[in-house]
Amino acid sequence: MIEKIVRQAGAVAAQAAQFIRKERVSFDQNVVERKGRNDLVSYVDKQSEQLLVAGLKNILPQAGFITEEATIKHERKEWTWIIDPLDGTTNFVHGHPPYSVSIGLLHQDEIVGGIVYEVNRDELFMAWKGGGAYLNDEPIRVTNTHSLSDSLIATGFPVQDFSYIDTYLKIVKDLMQDSHGLRRLGSAATDLAYVACGRYDAYFESNLNAWDVAAGILLVQEAGGNVSDYSGGIDYLFGRQLIAGGPVHAEVLRIVKKHWA
Repeated sequence: MIEKIVRQAGAVAAQAAQFIRKERVSFDQNVVERKGRNDLVSYVDKQSEQLLVAGLKNILPQAGFITEEATIKHERKEWTWIIDPLDGTTNFVHGHPPYSVSIGLLHQDEIVGGIVYEVNRDELFMAWKGGGAYLNDEPIRVTNTHSLSDSLIATGFPVQDFSYIDTYLKIVKDLMQDSHGLRRLGSAATDLAYVACGRYDAYFESNLNAWDVAAGILLVQEAGGNVSDYSGGIDYLFGRQLIAGGPVHAEVLRIVKKHWA
């Protein structure tokens, strides 16, 4: 049942991605709105969300929704879709890849489905609980890298809340010196998908929302990886902080815990 639902949701994500791709061709930065400091939104985000909500309602009419743009009332039910209609809006506005559609499916308190559609590379990542993770229908796995010195790490910069920037920079300094390097794409959903398929060995970020990470969390877990909050616990969906990776997750967690109070 879950596989069928996720595959149907993947088709809905593909429709939203096609809309985003088409709108980017003639997109005008003058139509961008500001929800807050460095928090951008446009009609593309909102219309993409409306497309997703309409399509997902057809799949699970009884489900609730948690969405970034709140075009529908937030409501937790037995089944709940968690949606980011355009993860990486700042990238999109500037014509800079990547940006993604992210759809997570929650059953009670458990993530059971995840879809990330990276628009620019036309890549559909999917996972369902107990069924593995896939990129364009091919199975994917996290890397088997155990050593931080052999790892490529992804992160996200503070863009709104700068209260923790000094601590963050200490973490970055250690990781920069001990790894192959750090990358910052600007799309948490894409970062997690890239961990799941082995392009990154690990990823960490603070000040996240559930819609940024719901789908990616399951992708990493079903690809054989580890996900935790900064304490090593499980408060990563709504806890606003996350570390994900293959075996090197333990080393990244060690460095984060060393600095994070």
